[in-house]
Amino acid sequence: MSLPDDRGGRADSGADHADSGAASLPPSNWNVPNFITVVRILFAPVFMWMLLADNGHDGVLRWVAAALFIIGIATDGLDGAIARRYGLVTDLGKLLDPIADKILTGGALVALSILGELPWWVTIVILVREWGITVFRFVVISEGVIAASRGGKLKTLFQSFAISFALVPLWVFDFLRPWIYWVDGILMTIALILTVVTGLDYLRHWWKTHRAGRG
Repeated sequence: MSLPDDRGGRADSGADHADSGAASLPPSNWNVPNFITVVRILFAPVFMWMLLADNGHDGVLRWVAAALFIIGIATDGLDGAIARRYGLVTDLGKLLDPIADKILTGGALVALSILGELPWWVTIVILVREWGITVFRFVVISEGVIAASRGGKLKTLFQSFAISFALVPLWVFDFLRPWIYWVDGILMTIALILTVVTGLDYLRHWWKTHRAGRG
């Protein structure tokens, strides 16, 4: 004897509802993208210690420290791409991702300044802009999130290139020495200019949005 059609329909509907409920569960904070982000954060104190332990001698520790920074900064987009692809975006990940970038770049800049390879004023300007804008975003988050501009992404790219070139002691090779310092200087100058300009542009954009919202 077969079951009535309406009974079977309710059973299917219940199953679909259960599947929908399971699918709507938020992803766990303990996932691969967040793990990658945490590893990037942990890279910072390790490569900073290696840089300072090398003390400007351009030995093995310097090369390993530079490699750790490059690997860490190269995974910047990896965690986000995995999170978006597999539906693993979490509030914790959104919080940790920009912090990881700031810790990596900030740690490298501070270490270079301690070694006397980068003027302290450059490090201070970049750190004030990066952490200042990050804190500001959290303060005004109730007004909505202002998406990263193309200039901001370009700034991050040049910061990564500039710091990587500054960390890798390519000047130990005689044939590179005549021009490597110029390349380092040009890249860091561009990164510094983009850092300041994009910071001011972010504040200008927020102010226009804020005024429009009040109006």
